[in-house]
Formats: sequence, C-alpha cells, structure tokens
Amino acid sequence: MSTTDTTTLTPDASAGYLPNVVLVHGAFADGSGWREVYNRLTALGHRVTIVQNPLTSLADDVAATRRVLDRQDGPTILVGHSWGGTVITEAGDHPNVAGLVYVSAISPGVGETTSQQYEGFAETPDFVINVGEDGFGFLDHDRFRAGFAHDASAADAAFLRDSQVPINMAVFGERLEHAAWQTKPSWAVIATEDHAFDVAMLRHMAQRIGADITEVATSHAVFMTRADVVAEMIERAARAAVTAGS
Repeated sequence: MSTTDTTTLTPDASAGYLPNVVLVHGAFADGSGWREVYNRLTALGHRVTIVQNPLTSLADDVAATRRVLDRQDGPTILVGHSWGGTVITEAGDHPNVAGLVYVSAISPGVGETTSQQYEGFAETPDFVINVGEDGFGFLDHDRFRAGFAHDASAADAAFLRDSQVPINMAVFGERLEHAAWQTKPSWAVIATEDHAFDVAMLRHMAQRIGADITEVATSHAVFMTRADVVAEMIERAARAAVTAGS
C-alpha cells in the first residue's frame, strides 16, 4: 500500500509496553544524523538505540546490529537507511524484531547482493563515490551535497560530508543468507528526490517486500531532512507491533 499520509500516530501503551526502536545508518554516514528522529521517539517514551556500523563488511555491520538487538528488553522496531536496509534485512531475523522500517533503503532477497538491486534502473550521476587503493569509498567532497543532501542546509550538508564514514566497497557484492522481510512486517519511507537511488528502484524494492509505503519529496538524507515523516512511520510500525502483541 502506498500513502502520503503523515498523521501523527501515538503508540498505544495499553498493551503494557512501547516497542523499542533500533536505528541503523547507511554508507558514508554515522548514527548522528538520526538525532531528531531519536528526539521525537524518546519524547513519546520509546527506548531508542542507534547502531554505529563499522562499514567494513556485511558480517561486521550485522554483528554490530545484533549486539544492540541482544540488549533490547522486548519487541523492537528495526530501522535502516540506505545500505542499512541490507543490514536490517540480514539481521532482522533476530527474535526481538517485531517489524522492519526501510528509509530510502535497500532490501535484497536471500542469495542476492546489494549491487544486484541497481540492475535495470537509471544511474544517479550526482552520487559520486571516490574509491581508494584500499577499496574503501568516500562520497566526492564537491558533489556530496548534490548527491546526498541537496535540500539540507549548507551547514548540515557540510557536517554530513565532513563526518562521513568510508565503506568497504566489497560489501555491495556480498550475498545475503537471510531476508527478514519474508517473515516480518515491513514499512518503507521513499524519498522521491533521492539522488543516490533511482526512485523507481526504491518503489520496486518496497513493493516487492509488501511494505506499507510513505513517499515524501526530499533527498537521500530523509532521515535528517524529514525526521518528522520518518518518526511517524516508525510510530505506525510500533502501533502495529503493539496490536500484534496484545
């Protein structure tokens, strides 16, 4: 289902708990961009934890995420942005995970790679990756804002650019062993002005996994530029988890 409704949902605490939330960042970023989403959700009473991915391998990022999931004390909504979608797809089979939220994110299937998801879709010329001799990539300094956060303020885009974490480019060729969306309910926020991914690609992936979809006109940095929409979608997933657990 696709919707642009951003009506605020307040999780129903009558079932005796509010689902925890675990936020997983993507490539070329760290967890700091989730700050406003964190603020909104903790103000509602959620326990929110932010994973810091090393971006060195799929296994390493999945292990970092599972360590955080192991620390949760109940049902958890697992959220991933961009490459973080691949991570939550693999890690989301954890028993604490009650639902998955993909934020302009990749969602491969079992045996698939991240890079395969791009096949057949338009290139994104503003999203320029410079790869070093060690195989790690940074987004191009001069093209960063255009490719990642064109609608962010100059100051916010500069902070994201200058705090970016390089990713081992080999991760995009690693095959998944699990696809949590096959057994866990999923939601997706699609940034329709995303310059990192072809929007048709994002829609295709979200529809394939049967996600409840919200679209919003913003950049790839949707987790920061439209934290309100992202938080509202996570609340929707939390409401569903409460209903399922009652």
